[in-house]
Amino acid sequence: MAEDWIYGVHALAAALESGEVERMWVARERLRDHRIQSLVGRALQLGIVPEEEAAKVLSKRCHSEQHQGVLARALPQLEPDWQDFLSRLGKDAFLLVLDGVQDPRNLGACLRSAEAAGVHGVILPKDNACGITGAVRKAAAGAASRLPVLRLTNLVRAVEDLQKKGYWVAGLAGDGAQSLYGVDLRGPLVLVLGNEEKGIRRLLQERCDYLLHIPMFGPTESLNVSVAAGIALFEARRQRLAGEALPLASR
Repeated sequence: MAEDWIYGVHALAAALESGEVERMWVARERLRDHRIQSLVGRALQLGIVPEEEAAKVLSKRCHSEQHQGVLARALPQLEPDWQDFLSRLGKDAFLLVLDGVQDPRNLGACLRSAEAAGVHGVILPKDNACGITGAVRKAAAGAASRLPVLRLTNLVRAVEDLQKKGYWVAGLAGDGAQSLYGVDLRGPLVLVLGNEEKGIRRLLQERCDYLLHIPMFGPTESLNVSVAAGIALFEARRQRLAGEALPLASR
């Protein structure tokens, strides 16, 4: 079984606070860095004694040179229970479903935007998609430890469960019939984005209540999935804050 690495200053700080760290290393070349010193101090408070290694040893261990001088091995974590998660959702919760995102930097960026936009949870498929790796944690800058992230076998069934609870499900697709800026994204909402190349899988797309597109004003035909996610997430948040949404005719 592959080890679950956590690296990067922000990712490790969040992991320490969430109780995910089993063992920790610091690069001796970075010991005077005040951020590293702060992490070491917090780890010691939590009963974790960081070990010193050369930076190149950390790079070899986690197969990345992006560790910023800190590396940790994560404790095995229990994933949130789906039914328990459903029962705890508030009246107007806001969720993000990522159907098959493959690139760890894209996934990490989506998680970071989701947290910043106030999303209450992110749902990923267990298969044919990137998991929560060290690279994802680094790109997410701590959001991977703070956000509820659920990896489920059947996203269609999960969406159906949410629809039964009164959630509207909006899929983002280049050929979506309605503009992102012309629908009501307030209330209980599930925003769905798909794979970098293929988009949302057919069965899940068919289960969406409506499909939206981001209007494009130049020759570029599509956006990176993490950019599209950020735009859509913050449009929903803008509406929730300002109450400026246009009514959706089908509601």
